[in-house]
Amino acid sequence: MDKHITERLRMNDLHTRIVSADEAASWIQDGMTLGLSGFTRAGDAKAVPTSLVERAKTETFKVNIFTGASLGFDLDKLMAEAGIINKRLPFQADPSMRKKINDGNLYFVDQHLSHTAELIRSEVLDPIDYAIIEAVAITEEGLIIPATSVGNSSIFIEKARNVIIELNLAQPAELEGLHDIYSLNEQGKRGPIMLTSVNERIGEIGIPVDPAKIKGIVITKSLDSSSTIVPPDEETAQMAAHLITFFREEVKAGRLTNELAPLQSGIGSIANAVLHGLIDSEFENLEVYSEVLQDAVFDLFDHGKIRFASACSITLSEEKMNEVYANLEKYRDKLILRPQEISNHPELIRRLGLLSINTALEADIYGNINSTHVSGTKMMNGIGGSGDFARNCRTAIFVTKSTAKNGTISSIVPFASHVDHTEHDVDILVTEQGYADLRGLAPRERALVIIHNCAHPMYKEQLLQYFEEASLRGGQTPHILEKAFSWHTRLADQGTMLEKQFSFSL
Repeated sequence: MDKHITERLRMNDLHTRIVSADEAASWIQDGMTLGLSGFTRAGDAKAVPTSLVERAKTETFKVNIFTGASLGFDLDKLMAEAGIINKRLPFQADPSMRKKINDGNLYFVDQHLSHTAELIRSEVLDPIDYAIIEAVAITEEGLIIPATSVGNSSIFIEKARNVIIELNLAQPAELEGLHDIYSLNEQGKRGPIMLTSVNERIGEIGIPVDPAKIKGIVITKSLDSSSTIVPPDEETAQMAAHLITFFREEVKAGRLTNELAPLQSGIGSIANAVLHGLIDSEFENLEVYSEVLQDAVFDLFDHGKIRFASACSITLSEEKMNEVYANLEKYRDKLILRPQEISNHPELIRRLGLLSINTALEADIYGNINSTHVSGTKMMNGIGGSGDFARNCRTAIFVTKSTAKNGTISSIVPFASHVDHTEHDVDILVTEQGYADLRGLAPRERALVIIHNCAHPMYKEQLLQYFEEASLRGGQTPHILEKAFSWHTRLADQGTMLEKQFSFSL
């Protein structure tokens, strides 16, 4: 047997279970539920899902696909277009799949990312027939060493009837030792999670498995898909500057120190760019406790700003991936990868006191956040982990550009067309225009702070007119119900949210 395989597959009894991806895919039958590794394009099972797509050219079948989050290698796109998905959860980020979801051609269950494991554990969701998990090694003791993400892999392996391992020889062997796999007992029978600092370890370096459940091992050799994030632009740089101003005010008030508090940053270009802005700030010895580590975290490492980072996934651009994985040893004592129900666990988020930065699609004048549905009905990606963090963190920060689509859409509206995070879970709202500190403010106070500090100038007067008219009707949270969604209907009818009397030149 190839030396590279034996170095990674160290449980000798499993050598006879090496099969091709096509053979492993042939075991999947119509109506089954699959638990696939992968979180934000990292550590995803690659070969067997691709073989399933090929099978769909000659066979008709549908399966349920559970993952940690979004998949790389266009797998969501390919599976959606092949028509093999009945139900998908808990998160996706692919345009083709998005269209299928919004057209009603497949079911999508949008879940808080910390909830999926609990629903599997309590047997609310369909039983998992096959867990298909990418790994960099299987130890002599039978521990499965995940690749660049843990996601939901540990609960999939624990509860699946069968397990298929994709042993990826291209993923760095140096990933072994970075993981901290901690499993929870069922609810009502568990004690506290004894994690009191970002860099503590409480579990094992790999995922335990009953070897009898491993039906096949597929040898692969392919790095993850690169991240789709784009570099910071002028507006995201302005947002970062506003956020840093807020942090400075918190230090000045004695609520934070120059080391801030552990940071969480959601997936995406805006959140990544805002975090990137800390490079040139005075803040240092920072910690990160997040669900995903993007380029900005490693840039902060390289500038000596971060001392430790914990997450469940590493998702990098191609350039940064090549750089980091070629020099993984220098980060090894500064990183931990955990299951997502641990990285996103409310108990730990509250205990550690995180500063949580996530992205909004739109916000209304009272601080309600829509992070998932375009114009209230069309699914974008999903809520992801933002709700896990916003409800439980020290300070919930949401960032968004004040306009979209060349100014035809205001991201600040009278009433959010879909609400993922209520005003009760939003502390700070940041746009390139400024930031609104909503803590301790009543709805009428929040409205004025958001309009004046966060709305684009072309929409401010229109928002103020709505608020003033609504206030005449009274109420704790004033609204003109017959006009509350008029901005969205105007956009649908006229292609812009801007009323003609408020014409504005960009």
